[in-house]
Amino acid sequence: MGSALKAQDAEAQFFAPNYRALVPEIFQGLSVPPSYTPNLVIGSGFGGAITALRLAQAGQSVTIVERGFRWPNNPWRPIFSNDTLPDGRAFWFRRSARMIAGNTAYMDSFGGIVDATEYPTMTAWRAACVGGGSLVFTGVMIQPRQAYFDALFGGVVPYAELDRVYYPRVRQMLRLSPMPADVYATQAFGHSREWDRQVAAAGYTPSRIDSIFNWDVVRAETRLASRPSATVGASNHGNSNGAKFDLNQNYLRYAEATGRARIFPGFEILAIGQSGGRYVVQGLLRSPDGRQLATQTIACDRLFLAAGSIGTSNLLVKARATRSLPNLNEHIGAGWGTNGDVLVVRSLGRITGLTEGTPSASMIHETAAGLPVTLENWYVPGVPLNISIIPSLGMVFDQSNRGTFAYDPGSGGVTLDWAPNGNADALAACRKVNNRIATASNTIPGAVPFIGDVSGMNWTAHPLGGAVIGKATDGYGRVIGQPGLYVMDGALLPGSAGAVNPSLTISALAERNIEAIVARGG
Repeated sequence: MGSALKAQDAEAQFFAPNYRALVPEIFQGLSVPPSYTPNLVIGSGFGGAITALRLAQAGQSVTIVERGFRWPNNPWRPIFSNDTLPDGRAFWFRRSARMIAGNTAYMDSFGGIVDATEYPTMTAWRAACVGGGSLVFTGVMIQPRQAYFDALFGGVVPYAELDRVYYPRVRQMLRLSPMPADVYATQAFGHSREWDRQVAAAGYTPSRIDSIFNWDVVRAETRLASRPSATVGASNHGNSNGAKFDLNQNYLRYAEATGRARIFPGFEILAIGQSGGRYVVQGLLRSPDGRQLATQTIACDRLFLAAGSIGTSNLLVKARATRSLPNLNEHIGAGWGTNGDVLVVRSLGRITGLTEGTPSASMIHETAAGLPVTLENWYVPGVPLNISIIPSLGMVFDQSNRGTFAYDPGSGGVTLDWAPNGNADALAACRKVNNRIATASNTIPGAVPFIGDVSGMNWTAHPLGGAVIGKATDGYGRVIGQPGLYVMDGALLPGSAGAVNPSLTISALAERNIEAIVARGG
């Protein structure tokens, strides 16, 4: 087995593209952050980007550190790996990865934009790049139903406040909109139209969903004015032509334009603590090929954690265990969940169109399947051609399947305690809905022998929790027992976003929380 893996590694290395020639930009401008900054933001995804902009707009100097690299966009160059035959640009320093379609891909080790973080009973996909999840998600941003939101947050965050002020603010900043009719009618979205036909046959009324995709770029692909990306199944590992209106095109760009915010890519924070009345962090600068370039210790007056649920939880759990931050409470590391993520598939329906576009057009919601289920029209990652496989991304609302992060003194790392098959009830709920649709539409659940009808056991692309708002923090993300320390990302959400994608709620919470922090001076 070992020799086989070595052979696969050697083959991957031999056929590795010349990344420095393909994407020279990610090798340039790598430097250590300053040794002191008033405000340090760890992470550049939705929470970190929003925090940085609002601090800068308030006249404050901000340093943003991001372990991943800053990838450019170009309408004609292949900036990112494709999803079908991923290379090193796809994954964060891995030799192999189990893909969503179930196959195992092999690649050379490189600083790609998706980190497949593995625990004994869970694999979580998360971003590793400037702009975070905005580069690698499917673009869907949906507001949860109030009943689910209130059940999750227990009144700590008033839903009406987000609904009135902060959800609209994010929608405006990110220019969210549903798929236009002319895009929906193109050949690349024949699978979307077939999805709508199938769910309608089962008695559902599909509703349009908001997306971060730039429809003008998608249109440019259809008239051959850009290299195809969003119209040929590219999304999880980035859209080279900038088809998504990601954070590099809005919040991060606007923050840097103030002249008070600076981003340092390639710099990973390894530990956080306190010294001399300030927060102190230790970090490492590396190049995209993995070479370690420098280390740096950074002191700051205020520290904003936005490294994603897993990154933020790791730093906090380690800091509590090593007593570098001894006042962290018992809720640190708890309340982690998968957002009820499930992959759902049917096959042998009508085939309309040659390729599969990646933006999602519509969704349905079902409350009579044991647990509430949302299914979104999706594409088959890694299969750019329309071959009658009709997938959905399912998100199931549950309040019971939760894990806890714990420090492992032997390795000095952080582990996740997650029950084996801990999301089996989510898969069962999605299977009920999928079977109903398949029966009504004369299709087949799954795509045997390639893909099962439902999958995603012990897997998530929406890791949430670990520093839950109202428990590990106060109602505005201030970490309890640690003045000047804040959580601004998906770690705040209690394991679920309420049967929808979490990015809109993460963003709205960040807008709300940083507004209060700035207004109150901390």
